Amino acid sequence: MDERAAPLFENISPYRHFTRAEWAALRADTPLTLTIDDLTRLQSINDPISVEEVVAIYLPLSRLLNLYVAATQGLFKATQRFLGAADGKVPYIIGVAGSVAVGKSTTARVLQALLSRWPNTPKVELVTTDGFLYPNAVLQRDGLMEKKGFPESYDGPALLRFLSDVKAGKRRVQAPVYSHLVYDVVGDEHVAVDRPDILIVEGLNVLNPGRKPKDGEAVPVVSDYFDFSVYLHAEEALLEKWYVARFMRLRETAFRDPRSYFRKYAELTEAQAIETARGIWTRINLANLHENVLPTRARASLVLTKGASHRIEEVALRKL
Repeated sequence: MDERAAPLFENISPYRHFTRAEWAALRADTPLTLTIDDLTRLQSINDPISVEEVVAIYLPLSRLLNLYVAATQGLFKATQRFLGAADGKVPYIIGVAGSVAVGKSTTARVLQALLSRWPNTPKVELVTTDGFLYPNAVLQRDGLMEKKGFPESYDGPALLRFLSDVKAGKRRVQAPVYSHLVYDVVGDEHVAVDRPDILIVEGLNVLNPGRKPKDGEAVPVVSDYFDFSVYLHAEEALLEKWYVARFMRLRETAFRDPRSYFRKYAELTEAQAIETARGIWTRINLANLHENVLPTRARASLVLTKGASHRIEEVALRKL
């Protein structure tokens, strides 16, 4: 790139940027519909969320999404009239992406709880892409256990069929279930998504653009089915700190379950456990972040940037 053009591009952004205070002011009169007990139930391990965080960040986002959903519903009805088709129901699909340990699960659950309280979207369902990972037996056979969470470790065609069926308004579309306890897909267990008003899809690589075919043929990717997407971002040092803290917490709790895939880690000394967690972070999660996750940040509709203690400090909203 011509160096003379660099300053020009530095001032060009597809996003509008907000400080925490500026974003919080956009709440308007949106009421808080969650209690302290609700928040305690919704948060993940080592991902605390406060009432103040919900009020400042998630209520404005809930208000924005309610407006977007209403507008999209109107656009769908207009398209149906143009096509002479019968009115149906097409879910609004929201993707939630970001690194391991950044807090995707908590964000997805809080959004589900808030959005389900709006009168025009009472039915909000949540699916994680973990269920679409290949079973461990397949990953072991193909030498991919160290790549678990990378794009190649997912059954992409199955995930695309699932989203296509949901977007088509089909009834009781099934998604496989993943167990973090046994670290594997539960073979005979599924959840049914039955024509929700909103579907939230949470996962590491949901914004991955896939490969661009040279012949111009349309090859769908997961994000093609999204109406809106959120990317949670944090500095690498914070992500590593949060991952190690979560690992140490699990070492004292879930890892001690005899059924746990990670049972062997429960017996490590504290120093050994920290070293092991940092090794897993660097070898697998950081590599995946660099290669596959972080490069998709600029594809999101909204970027939430976290500081210390998981507090969101900056919001970037893509311009329409």
